[in-house]
Amino acid sequence: MDLKVVRTLPKKIWRDFIDKHDQSNIFHTPEMFDVFKNTEGHTPMLWAAVDKTGVPLALFLPVYVTLKDGLLQWLTTRAVVYGGILCHSNQRGIDALGLLLQNYRNEAKKNILFTEIRNLSDATELQTVLQKHIFTYEDHLNYLINLNTSQDELWQQMRKSGKKSVKVARKKNVAIEEMTTLEQLDIAYSIILETYNRLHVPLASVNLFRNVFELLSPKGMCRFLLIKVDNQYAGARLTLTYKHRIIAWYATTKREFSSCRPNEFSVWNMLEWGQENDYHLFDFGGAGKPNEPYGPRDFKAKFGGDLVNYGRNVCVHHPHLLKMSKAGFEITRRFYF
Repeated sequence: MDLKVVRTLPKKIWRDFIDKHDQSNIFHTPEMFDVFKNTEGHTPMLWAAVDKTGVPLALFLPVYVTLKDGLLQWLTTRAVVYGGILCHSNQRGIDALGLLLQNYRNEAKKNILFTEIRNLSDATELQTVLQKHIFTYEDHLNYLINLNTSQDELWQQMRKSGKKSVKVARKKNVAIEEMTTLEQLDIAYSIILETYNRLHVPLASVNLFRNVFELLSPKGMCRFLLIKVDNQYAGARLTLTYKHRIIAWYATTKREFSSCRPNEFSVWNMLEWGQENDYHLFDFGGAGKPNEPYGPRDFKAKFGGDLVNYGRNVCVHHPHLLKMSKAGFEITRRFYF
């Protein structure tokens, strides 16, 4: 087989591959790789299967995410493939992906508990080779909103509760402030951190958000908003923008302003903005597992759109250690948040 697995790619070849691939997204870009590379607790990896001329047939970009260094690193490190896998849709591409996954699993079992692939597009054609290499499929939902329509049609497809929330926000004079400084970003981070602490969920350091802001904003690859009510900061919405697709990344509002519906208003603002700026798709970034109650899914359903199930694929490299890690995480949540 005239294929080989490589761990680096010239940026021009890398960029050509993702530019031409119709399922590529922002998490496949060299820019996002650099964001993770410059953020503590995040170690991005590049795996590609290339032909004899060096042209990629498959691309795999796991990010090792570590919650604790030192002795606990083994129990708190996982790999997340945020944008899913890219490969050519023919048999040669599938063969290349199989070779890549085989090599990756041999390496990953030395360092991490599990690898989770988050599919942002339909990966049905890849499931046979993924499951052959022990990447088990799990259902996971998402809402996608088509922006190739009129503003009136966008409004009409919203549920009654969504329209009502936007109208309430307008009456309460909810306003949107686009972030242009790191000082504004720090305010947004403090609002998000407050929510995560209340939910007892760890949040990446502020440097992740600063790196996105500093590296991606100049290239038009993100849009960050602060939401205000009566000139007070009530919430924040952070989105990623690439190839005519808007991905909802982080969003939250302060509890004391929830009756003013700032979160709903910020979504509607992003839909309007996206349509006006030639974006084709608004991606809500996930809606939980089917048949399990999930509040954010109910919120996202207000805006219409298509409910899809692209799922996730998970490979557990160390089952026993993973059980210990989960137990430890629950203890940590209980005593340290």
